[in-house]
Amino acid sequence: MELDEITISRAILATQMNVLIDYMELDVAVVGAGPAGLACAAIIAAEGKKVGVIEKKLSVGGGMWGGGMMLPRIVVQEEARRLLDFFSIRYEPYGNGYYVARSVEAVSKLTAAACDAGAEFFNLTSVEDVMIKADRRVSGLVINWTAVEMGKLHVDPLVMACKCTVDSTGHDAVVARLVEKKGGDLKVKGESFMWADRAETNILQHTKEVFPGLFVAGMAANAVAGESRMGPVFGGMLLSGERAAKLVLKSLEKR
Repeated sequence: MELDEITISRAILATQMNVLIDYMELDVAVVGAGPAGLACAAIIAAEGKKVGVIEKKLSVGGGMWGGGMMLPRIVVQEEARRLLDFFSIRYEPYGNGYYVARSVEAVSKLTAAACDAGAEFFNLTSVEDVMIKADRRVSGLVINWTAVEMGKLHVDPLVMACKCTVDSTGHDAVVARLVEKKGGDLKVKGESFMWADRAETNILQHTKEVFPGLFVAGMAANAVAGESRMGPVFGGMLLSGERAAKLVLKSLEKR
């Protein structure tokens, strides 16, 4: 078979542009494809909801890819072991209720679960603003290519409408800070010092709807609450993503 370069190019353009047009209206936008965001997207999409995952970087996985200091292993505590099983992530025990998994496998299987459930990924895409109208609810995201942001180019963005948004952008809590900056009734306290036990223990209570239509998960939840960071232990990230998914699904039932 002789390869046709123009057909190859058209195939990419036609299919992805159709997806982009279709996903201008979503049930749920998950911003940030780290472990919490991936788990959240997979669980929501599995319930038949239209989910778009927006990631500013080329690759997904957030801090999980690098394990601890670029050593590709992560630790998960007993409370979250069932989620390793749920996503078919292999692990080995390391005493006192700790389990070690391979970071690359963990990211790959979380990503595959989200894809299999029907979530669509929009990588190299940044959120530069939010849409809030008279109902004072986050009802859309203003997006642009990450390269535009990096190049400081004056290029107008596009908008994705969504019923619910999950900010899982990690330490930066990007969407929450945009709401705060634009005058929304939301205070982002900022991440506190390292204290793994405190951060992991409290993350689920910080995973919640912090502004109408806006939910926070993972380190973004702790950053909004002024909570500690935890390093390369990822049980809290997975549990937070699961909790955010349940809260979003409950919110969608009411709409």
